[in-house]
Amino acid sequence: QVQLVESGGGLVQAGGSLRLSCAASGFTLDFYTIGWFRQGPGKEREGVACISSGDRNTYYIDSVKGRFTISRDRANNTVYLQMNSLKPEDTAVYYCAKTSTGWMYSETNYGFASWGSWGQGTQVTVSS
Repeated sequence: QVQLVESGGGLVQAGGSLRLSCAASGFTLDFYTIGWFRQGPGKEREGVACISSGDRNTYYIDSVKGRFTISRDRANNTVYLQMNSLKPEDTAVYYCAKTSTGWMYSETNYGFASWGSWGQGTQVTVSS
């Protein structure tokens, strides 16, 4: 069964760190661009970061540049999102998804239909 499973969320104080994991089963992550997305309370789902197959390219939305790092662990078939200097506005459910043809160009410009195998999400709550 092809699926992605997110984990690593939790409650953290502002300024703290979390590392989210996106583990794949049923397929090899390295063949795909993998993206992280988030949906805050009452907000639309937005793109956060993505990493291309082969790790040639990465993309981050402006609000997380310098704080978040996306990386791939081929041995564990997992993509991580290291989140440092967390802010209350980072509070959201975080999702990962894969694409063969898509990319992420901004929070809202990522072509939702081109992404698939969405996980169930992991909650990140940042307290002030």
